[in-house]
Amino acid sequence: MFPTNFLWGAATSAYQIEGDPLAAGAGASIWHQFAHQSGRIANGDTGDVACGHYRHWAKDVALMAELGLTAYRFSVAWGRVLPNGIGAVNQAGLDFYRRLIDALCERGITPMLTLYHWDLPQALQERGGWQHADSPTWFANYAEVLIRAVDDRVPLWITLNEPWVVTVPGHLEGVHAPGLQNRAATPRVAHHLLLAHAAAVAVYRALGRHQIGLAVNLEPQTPASTSTADQLAAHRRDAFINRWFLNPLLLGSYPPELPEIFGADWPNFPASELAQIHTTTDFIGVNYYSRGLVRADATEQSLGARRIQPLNAPCTTMGWEIYSAGLTETLLELRNRYGDIPLYITENGAAFIDSVQAGIINDAARVNYLKSHLHAAQLALAQGIDLRGYFVWSLFDNFEWAEGYAQRFGLIHIDAQNGNRTFKRSAHWYREFIQNGGF
Repeated sequence: MFPTNFLWGAATSAYQIEGDPLAAGAGASIWHQFAHQSGRIANGDTGDVACGHYRHWAKDVALMAELGLTAYRFSVAWGRVLPNGIGAVNQAGLDFYRRLIDALCERGITPMLTLYHWDLPQALQERGGWQHADSPTWFANYAEVLIRAVDDRVPLWITLNEPWVVTVPGHLEGVHAPGLQNRAATPRVAHHLLLAHAAAVAVYRALGRHQIGLAVNLEPQTPASTSTADQLAAHRRDAFINRWFLNPLLLGSYPPELPEIFGADWPNFPASELAQIHTTTDFIGVNYYSRGLVRADATEQSLGARRIQPLNAPCTTMGWEIYSAGLTETLLELRNRYGDIPLYITENGAAFIDSVQAGIINDAARVNYLKSHLHAAQLALAQGIDLRGYFVWSLFDNFEWAEGYAQRFGLIHIDAQNGNRTFKRSAHWYREFIQNGGF
């Protein structure tokens, strides 16, 4: 069984579900800008409508209660609250989140608030975005507005969601907003994100009364063979993906592989800034979906490693291997590297093609995915991991970034024509699982 105080949740993000991104004085985000550029998003989709949560939030909170959730992880759209990223507060935008949080508390659902889930205000991007040295200060000022407004009702705060994705797909590969391919800027962006986290934590220590942490995407990197080359390649990818943000935060230094990977593009970061980043964090949020099976490949620029597809392995429609044992491995590895830190599984889920028969949405593959990964979480608990909650990604079929609406991760289906919400089989299964307190 899971602990009696274990949090059972689902997760979303603002741009992916809210719709109406410019309503009531909100400022455009980099994702709004990016999605409206031709060829960026599958099928030309945008987040203009998304799940309509901005209009139907009360109905959605009722669905969360019906689902039996004890916690809900959501993000705030920075530009709704501060249209220019800094300066005057948009009271209408702030009030939207106040009402949402009040409704959650009335239903006994613990809010977990993510300050940043990738939607930087476009006004700040035009000033340099995360490349700008002032970006940590912008973020800390934004965090202060939210902390002063709702910390009395929000016990769990996350500063940044998956800063690696902001850094690499957003600034190195150009497939996520802001769509840049700037290798020299990439390490600076990552460093400024870490400084932003530290600055927000400092504000929270001064004003907040609960707990604040960071959510990172993690995946074990498994060598494709026993060869030395494949083992070294997997170790480099581990530094590039798993240790890039956690090492400076929890150990005070970057992995030594990163200067080797970036070469002359790796800056000499001041020791004083590394000391700022090496701050106390109340918990780590783990976003886990799959593992990396790694083969050495000299053609892969300075990384020298390539993720390959395992033969005959079951995969999601995203092409990600279904490998539940990797969740246990990830949680245990976190403790081995960084000590006994409180952990939440802040995202875990899968995209599949759902079967609809007589109005029933039978997503048996998702049920099996959730079962196997919750069992993996249970195995970690049995080995003493301080795991405190589990959040399914995602509550709804939503705007899945560059994939648009083609990939469906949700427990709840939303009809694109009329906005009707329908529980899938996985939602019914998860509700029963929560009621039973586990398997």
